[in-house]
Amino acid sequence: MNRIVALDMLRGYALVCIMLDHMPIGVLRKLTLTNFAVFDAAELFVLLSGFLVGMVWIKVEAREGRRAAQIRFLRRAAQVWLALIAGAILLALFSALLFKLQMNHTAVWFQYARWIVEHPIGYVATVALMWMQPNLLDVLALYVLLIATVPVTVPFMLRWPWLAMAVSVVVWIFAQPLNALIPNQRPGPGLLFNPFGWQMLFFAGVAMGAFRDRIMPVLRRHSALLTWISAGVLLFGLTIVIAWKIGAPAKPVSQFLRQITGGIDKWSLDFMRFTAILAASWIVAVPLARPFAWMAATAPGVALAEIGRGGLFSFIVCVMLSIWGDALDMTAPAGPLNFWLRLGIDIWLVTAFWAIAAVWMRREGWLPPLQARLGLR
Repeated sequence: MNRIVALDMLRGYALVCIMLDHMPIGVLRKLTLTNFAVFDAAELFVLLSGFLVGMVWIKVEAREGRRAAQIRFLRRAAQVWLALIAGAILLALFSALLFKLQMNHTAVWFQYARWIVEHPIGYVATVALMWMQPNLLDVLALYVLLIATVPVTVPFMLRWPWLAMAVSVVVWIFAQPLNALIPNQRPGPGLLFNPFGWQMLFFAGVAMGAFRDRIMPVLRRHSALLTWISAGVLLFGLTIVIAWKIGAPAKPVSQFLRQITGGIDKWSLDFMRFTAILAASWIVAVPLARPFAWMAATAPGVALAEIGRGGLFSFIVCVMLSIWGDALDMTAPAGPLNFWLRLGIDIWLVTAFWAIAAVWMRREGWLPPLQARLGLR
């Protein structure tokens, strides 16, 4: 499949934002997506994932048949599930090591470090059964469930797209009571990332990827109108974010905006966040398509694209670096240089993220000789 480099760049950007957003006292987290939009990198990651699913499904089904596409995505769901388990083990062990080294951190719950040591089998079993989803990895649990439905939902969507959209909207409307039915370790109802809410964003992405050749010519006829509407939605979202940041002095503005939007809930994916990410997608895909293609060809764009192409490997690295960065920030010496130390940590982590992803993407060159040297081949 021919890759769209700008999409890889955006996926890498989403992963870098996720890493920085989970470092509570990091410096660069003030520049991530969530500071300028009513949605954050999680929505971007899920939408792009859905888009790639739609693209891949169409190409695999056309070349090898529907059965091959179904088998491919069942395997993908299994891979994501195994990545969730492996990531949970690494997360807990790394957290335990950092606590052992007296490097305090808050990016993940401290209990995981204790459970992996005291009850390793129980810890792994509860994660494998998805009874528990360690924070920072909970979006993978959502992804497992969504990908597992693809062999059924995508053929349904391809045959009856309007009916599929209607079903998705109805499921989204009843997302909270449906999520409450899922047995879970959390004190709240169901999974943190409500799969019945987030499915609408994921399958919107799938539809974009699968039907883009049919959808875009129709939408481009109304390009100017859609661009103005999308820009208005994004500016409205920015106003909401600014009011949140101002706090008490802007409370009347926040209350007025709340009367328009209702509650804004990330975990069940409210309508405002859903609309905002779709508006941003149009702006990026149409009026800003050339600038984003240019950015994808720059050195930072290429570096982000390598991170994005790393897939599940990059996601696990993102989680590990979040924990490490948080620990480094919290143990940085206080004083006039503290800000610059934390900024240096952020820059170093982003660079390390790219370097690790770049090495991994070139594994076909170094992994076979290493395996041969170790007697594994």
